[in-house]
Amino acid sequence: MDTTPRFLLQMVSTLPLILCISSLASAFLEVGFYSSTCPSAEAIVKSTVEKAISANPGIAAGIIRIHFHDCFVRGCDGSVLLASTPGNPTAERDNFINNPSLRGFEVIEEAKIQLEAACPNTVSCADILAFAARDSAFKVGGINYDVPSGRRDGRVSIGDEVIENLPGPDFSAEQLITNFAQKGLSADEMVTLSGAHSIGVAHCGAFSNRLYSFSDTLRQDPSLDPSYAETLKTKCPPPPPIPDTTVSLEHSTPIRLDSKYYEGLINHRGLLTSDQTLFATQSTREMVESNAYNGASWAGKFALAMVHMGSIEVLTGSNGEIRKQCSFVN
Repeated sequence: MDTTPRFLLQMVSTLPLILCISSLASAFLEVGFYSSTCPSAEAIVKSTVEKAISANPGIAAGIIRIHFHDCFVRGCDGSVLLASTPGNPTAERDNFINNPSLRGFEVIEEAKIQLEAACPNTVSCADILAFAARDSAFKVGGINYDVPSGRRDGRVSIGDEVIENLPGPDFSAEQLITNFAQKGLSADEMVTLSGAHSIGVAHCGAFSNRLYSFSDTLRQDPSLDPSYAETLKTKCPPPPPIPDTTVSLEHSTPIRLDSKYYEGLINHRGLLTSDQTLFATQSTREMVESNAYNGASWAGKFALAMVHMGSIEVLTGSNGEIRKQCSFVN
């Protein structure tokens, strides 16, 4: 498995299929959308993201996660970035699923501040988030790809819509396939994007049932490697778990975006039920094995899937707005 960042950069950036997907992702998005109106847009975002991740590598997972949570609720319109207000006391970002699990909002805000100084009222927060997710993937995984842009920002953010649209940590493979299909993504794209769990953390409450109360007859999930389970128990005591306690989603290379996640599933070390189910289910097992044994191929597919995901229900043209601040509508 070749995980050399330079090799992945060359492979992903020259893959003809990516150019095809980029052009087809949305008839209204295009690579280089800001080339004349704000030529420095992507460079400003990249610089901001790289600085933040250098200071705290965990921010990379947070930004990629924010992009995913944005796109699955109302499409990729930056609605997850909106703060709660007296008139809307629970925006998406403050729903219990997103808060406190999402991290990196301040990085998007910093990039927006710089872009407003360089090119006022030009670059949307939704595009900043899409650029930042790509730059995060490159910083910690050497995965690079062109981001079609031209998204505009939504004006609505409703916390109750989060649980209606996002997959849960206890989802089965069949539920995950259905959930992603509702967003226009294939089963293979779902398995591919799940590889983002090679970085980041999960709170103990998201998986403690697998350690202590799996079923009426079993305390521990039999699909979980026993030695791994014992390690997890040292970090997550019996319920009720300490709210702020977290565990790396993938323990061998927790700050490196790579295919080690899939190797962990094969070794029964998937942290969440929704992780391990991908190997336990016949329809997705071969996808897991393929990704585990060919990291370079997975990286290319991950780039394609991120571009496709980034086109979900986008606002373009005269729809939406270009926010002056990412946390508030104009």
